[in-house]
Amino acid sequence: MRKLAITQNVTVDGSVEMLTDWFSPQNQQGADMGDVLEEIRRQDSASDALLLGRRTFEDFRGYWPLQTDDTSGITAYLDQVSKYVVSGTLTDPRWGNSTVLSGDPVEEVTALKARDGGKEIVLTGSITLAHAVIAAGLVDEYRMFVHPAVQGRGRRLFPEGHEIPRLRLLAARTFRSGITLQRYAPA
Repeated sequence: MRKLAITQNVTVDGSVEMLTDWFSPQNQQGADMGDVLEEIRRQDSASDALLLGRRTFEDFRGYWPLQTDDTSGITAYLDQVSKYVVSGTLTDPRWGNSTVLSGDPVEEVTALKARDGGKEIVLTGSITLAHAVIAAGLVDEYRMFVHPAVQGRGRRLFPEGHEIPRLRLLAARTFRSGITLQRYAPA
């Protein structure tokens, strides 16, 4: 069974929804992001599948392929990785290496995890899809890049009322920008 990791950018107060400018995909208001990008590339090298909901997929598709001078490596990774978009309405993804998963999200992700071979599957953004796979118990690891900001509102990583009695800390790291990475697995 393949590992499913959720990687999210999150504020100190737990918001993953970007309602203010606490996160930028390429530039954190002039902060030194070299060590963060190094960690992202390390994580990318361990995965060969990106799992997205339709809205996040469309946001990515409308932004990343247009970044012709991207030195972060994110555009290159997204060009080559197998992208799986969970959607009941999208039929033609119009982005290379993309597959639409149009069935029940939990069943589709369960089937994707069960496929032979392959590296990790990473879900990012896609909070509605994240809530569904969290509630179904399909997540093997949570990777939270915690940004030094408080937004005071917005949707959270974990669905309202959902409990995970105990998580096991896998690693914690502080970056020069003040961002921290916290990695957890279900205990």
